[in-house]
Amino acid sequence: MPIIVNQIKARPGTDEKSIIDRAVKSLKTDPGSILQAGIFKTSLDARRRDNIHYVHSVSVTLKDPAMEEELCRKDKTLTLTAAASFRPVISGQISGARPVIAGFGPAGMFCALALAEQGYRPIVLERGGDIDKRTAAVEGFWLGGELDENSNVQFGEGGAGTFSDGKLTTRIKDPLCRYVLERFNEFGAPDEILTKAKPHIGTDRLRGIVKGIRERIIALGGEIRFDSFLEDISFNGREIASLSTTHGEIVPGAVVLAIGHSARDTFEMLFRHGIFMEAKPFSVGARIEHLQEEVNYSLYGEHMNDPLLPVGEYQLSYRAGGRAVYTFCMCPGGTVVPAASEKGGIVTNGMSLFARDGRNANSAMVVSVTPEDTGKAPLDGMRFARELERRAFSMTQGYRACATTVRGFLSGKPDLDSAIVPSYARGVQEADLRKLFPPFVIDMLEQGFEVFSRKMRCFGNGSAILSAPETRTSSPVRITRGEELTSLSCDSLYPCGEGAGYAGGIMSAAVDGLRVALKIMTRYKP
Repeated sequence: MPIIVNQIKARPGTDEKSIIDRAVKSLKTDPGSILQAGIFKTSLDARRRDNIHYVHSVSVTLKDPAMEEELCRKDKTLTLTAAASFRPVISGQISGARPVIAGFGPAGMFCALALAEQGYRPIVLERGGDIDKRTAAVEGFWLGGELDENSNVQFGEGGAGTFSDGKLTTRIKDPLCRYVLERFNEFGAPDEILTKAKPHIGTDRLRGIVKGIRERIIALGGEIRFDSFLEDISFNGREIASLSTTHGEIVPGAVVLAIGHSARDTFEMLFRHGIFMEAKPFSVGARIEHLQEEVNYSLYGEHMNDPLLPVGEYQLSYRAGGRAVYTFCMCPGGTVVPAASEKGGIVTNGMSLFARDGRNANSAMVVSVTPEDTGKAPLDGMRFARELERRAFSMTQGYRACATTVRGFLSGKPDLDSAIVPSYARGVQEADLRKLFPPFVIDMLEQGFEVFSRKMRCFGNGSAILSAPETRTSSPVRITRGEELTSLSCDSLYPCGEGAGYAGGIMSAAVDGLRVALKIMTRYKP
């Protein structure tokens, strides 16, 4: 169980060996007692421009575990951390059928991978196409073609995260997080994801990793059925009797719902069957687009062109009266992408390649929405978001995003007079966002600009571009589950990941997929 030596500060460019040596020296122990040492986590501290530095945590493993515990007792700045582990406990009861997983995003992928590696031969239903077919459909839509409601930015192999920045950050403190990072690394993610405080893969590299996971599942006897939509479920009391799909009926064992936050038709189908669901908070707003060099200057000042510093990224938030406005899914050097999954609606999102070398930066700037704002019935939040998307489509008479400069938004006189060229592939149209969003969203966005502009100069630039709406930050629905991670209404249904309201992002969704897989294993053996 390695010791973590925290708060080793170093200037950019400091070699790794000297950082590790400083950490080892601080332990004041015999060098011969050390088995292994290496960088554990690294983050950048740019709060003071005259003292920009990295803060490292170093992992040190001693030959004697008792000595590790003794050092941590003496020095409270040291911590012990468990190595990544995944320890299934397999039931003695045989399932009557193979497990079925609906959805092949991060939750579905990691659930299927874990089950396949333990011999369960899962069947995965994915309504969208494989990566290659899906990418062709997405790029065709971006270039002006028809929207495929099953293969798009939201649906298809890899889930919504496939067309994103591939961020692997999370707020959850689950030991499975390290296991997920190591598995991503095994399938081709760069080594740096194991040590960076804010790791990312990039949409370009993530696609190859997703293919690798799919191939491993198939090699172990699992099946991935693309273009296969879960149309309906029939029940026998508190158990699932059969699943209706676009390619026929399946009699399943356990059924995992890893459907993603945009599976509105599936939410409606479950609601018709009386599956217990609840409305939950989510957020809506717009994408804000800056020049990346303005973000860099806001963070680093005169050091903005220092090649030793990473591309600038930020995360900002402000609360007032119980409501929040915050930035979300910041994409350095990225683009704003058309992300609709229903015809007649506009959805914006952000995406970056691994290099993050684009001219613009963007992030969602969103306002929290509660069930009290939209109605407390389970699907009211979903309908609220859908209405915003359709209103935007009506305002621009097509898939062009509603857009204005920040200056135009704050003045109520929308304009697009800016040096920033909007990156949204379907094009933008000047629009008054006050006619799109309800007053409580407008009010919090205004407050956000006032507060954020005091923290970062680029938010005070009235020429930054807003493209709207951003409505798919998280699921507006929770498919509530109990201690065994099964639905409150059905003993063989496992709601999982973002779509079930139990995750928010690639990492937490993947971890939730593993948790569900572990629960299935304790109930049935292959």
